[in-house]
This record gives sequence, C-alpha cells and structure tokens, in this order.
Amino acid sequence: MDLPYSTKTSPLGGQLKRRIEDFQVEEILEDGTICAIEQLNLNPPPRINLSIPENPNPRKFDQLHVRMEKFNIETTFAIRNLSRGTGNSVKRIGYAGLKDKRALTCQRISMWRPEIEKLKRFGMRGIALHHAEWSDQRIDLGDARGNKFRITIRDIPHMMGDTEKRIQEFSNTLVNGIPNYYGEQRFGGIRNITHVVGKLLLEGKMEEAVMEYLTKPSEGEEDIVAEARKNLKDTHDFPRALKEFPDKMHFEVIMLNQLVQVPTDFAGAFQRLPQKTRYLFTHAYQSHLFNLIVAERVKKGLLYPMDGDVLENGIPTALLPGSQTAIAKGIPGDIEQGVLTKEGVHPKLFNNPKLGELSSWGARKPILLRVHDFQLEKVEKDAFYEGKTAATVSFWLDKGAYATTALRELMKNDQLPIVSTNETEEN
Repeated sequence: MDLPYSTKTSPLGGQLKRRIEDFQVEEILEDGTICAIEQLNLNPPPRINLSIPENPNPRKFDQLHVRMEKFNIETTFAIRNLSRGTGNSVKRIGYAGLKDKRALTCQRISMWRPEIEKLKRFGMRGIALHHAEWSDQRIDLGDARGNKFRITIRDIPHMMGDTEKRIQEFSNTLVNGIPNYYGEQRFGGIRNITHVVGKLLLEGKMEEAVMEYLTKPSEGEEDIVAEARKNLKDTHDFPRALKEFPDKMHFEVIMLNQLVQVPTDFAGAFQRLPQKTRYLFTHAYQSHLFNLIVAERVKKGLLYPMDGDVLENGIPTALLPGSQTAIAKGIPGDIEQGVLTKEGVHPKLFNNPKLGELSSWGARKPILLRVHDFQLEKVEKDAFYEGKTAATVSFWLDKGAYATTALRELMKNDQLPIVSTNETEEN
C-alpha cells in the first residue's frame, strides 16, 4: 500500500529490526506504570524462578497478574506454551494486546486460579515471568494505556552528524502529529496478507480466502515453507501439504488438518483457527480502508478539523467501516464514500449471521498520531554495517498506535536516492 507522508523532513533511511534486541516494547499500564524489561535484555539472561505472593483472599482475588517478557516470540504462541506448561486453559489467560514477534517485549497477563507450583516451575527459552500479584480483575484487550519503545535504526546511509540533524529536524515536526496509519503488524507483517484474506472472507469467498492464506508466499520466508506453499497452490494436495508444512506453521497446520478430513470444508478450516485470530481478518480489512481514507486526506492536505468532521478530543476521525457506522459529512464524508465505492464495500458486508467473527459494527479512529516524549538517545557507527550509522530513539504511544508508523515517517526509505557504497559513505 502506497501511503503518502505528511512531513517534509529529509529522509533518514536505515532499516528496522535488523537485530531482535533493536526493537524493545514495554507496555504502559493504565495507572502509568511501565512493564519494564528486566531479564531478557541481560546476556546471558538470568534464570529467576517466579515469586508468587500468598493470596490474601482467594474467594475475591481469583486472577494472578504477571509481567511476561518475551524474545522473538509471538504473544499467542507464548500464551499457548504457558497454557501447556501450567495446565491453565488459554481461555483463562488474558492480555491487553499483541506485541511484536521480532522484538524484545514486556507485557502484563492475567491467569485465572493457576496451579501455583506448576507456574513456579514453568520455564521456556525466550520467556521470563516476574512481578506477580493477585487481583479480582481479568486483563482483556485494550486494558493498557499504551506502549513505550526503544528502537535502534541500523544501516543508515549518512555520517553521524547528518543522522543526528535529520532526526532532530523530524522531532521538531511532531508537535502537529502525523498520519495515524495502521502499521504492518495489522496486515500480517512481511506477508502483508491479512487484509486481503479479510476482504475475501467478507465477500463470502471462503475457498479463495483460505487458499490465499495457505499459499501466498512472502519475501524472506524459509525455502521449506515457500516450497510447501507453491506445491499446495499447484496441486491442492492437502495430505501432501500437511506433511510438507513445518509444525511451527501452527495456523496453516490447523487448517490443513481440517481440509485433509473434508477437502471442501473451507469454512470449517477457517473456524479451526483460534477465535481471537479469526477476528483479526475483518479488523485488518477495516484498517486497510482506514489507511486509504487517511491517505486521501494527506494527499489533499486535509489533516486539520473541517466542516463535516466527526471529532474525538478535537482531532478528526476517519471511518473503520462496519454495519452500523455513519459516514462523516461534507468533504470528509465524500472522501470516505469515495474509498468505499472504489473498493466495492457496502456496510452489509460486515453483517454475517453465520460467522460472527466476520461481523463488525464498525467505529471511528483519530487520523492523527501523537508521538510522546520522542528522544534521540544516541548516534554511533553501526557495528554490523560497515560505513553506516546506527541511531537509537525512544518514545511512547497511546494504545492502538504503531511505532513503525512513526518511524516510517522519519525514515522515508522510498525517497532516498539510489547511490553507490562510496557515495553513501561520503554523505
């Protein structure tokens, strides 16, 4: 998706997530407390058994809150392994939101009446648990204030002084906010496929949707996975695909197991996915439409409030389409309707009585992203890319906002000139 920038600052360039520890995310709790990374950032990480306080009132406090650090692990994968290791059902484990996989993160989770001794013995590489406390409240999606980020950008093609100047120049523009686009995580990361599958599902094209999910290749994917996808696309041989897909491709394996049993049951294959995962597809397509609407406003220079806007805390909002959402008035409404018409979207698409996971009433979301407390921590020679620079920045965002969205506006990689290595080193 080609999304326009709103700032005019010089492009920084560089690359994100070249090393897992370069991308650190710490959840900010509703009271402002930061879920700090304390263990997995150490080398080697210490093995510290979880200390669990005595429950002062078991009849009242049936939820144990624990801070969970993870390194290069998806949140849902971590939860599944925690469930298996402790005997606690996945449904009894709550969390406020998904955190990046290719990152070092800390977030709070809740467990309903866990088996204490099993939990104390739980151990898995890449996961650390600490700060346990009892509560009468389950943690659910959205139960956080935001996230704090500490991110190192590598492979920057500028001298250190120029790098610092470009970042400071960008920092000075943040007072007005930047486009609140949904980030790549919303669309499946590198595969960039979740919203495509979501539209097919909403249109009732169940077979196309499932096959798109199973067979769509992605850049940088392991050869064994890419080959399995290609073979399945060419042959539709589900038993063969089940043998060829590695076990770690958890969602693909789940769907293939159903298709091996009933080769035409694509709806059943979709429903084998975890419920929270099934909801992601509709949400991803709504997010795609939101991005298109915001992009149109950026192109027209209309990020400020205007007649017809629906405001939230004084900030214009854009449509997350659903069966009951109302389009704005005036020029903002014309932009929203224009995007829906071009995409062939009607509100009735979001009302599916047979598959409730595909239904949504819709909502609205602010079109501007506020980046809080943006700081340039350091600029240095990149230890992993000769002749290049690395810069570490920190900031925090409200919940539902994406760090990659803010950094994309800083890096502007598609605006960098194509130069040779020698020319880059002279900049």
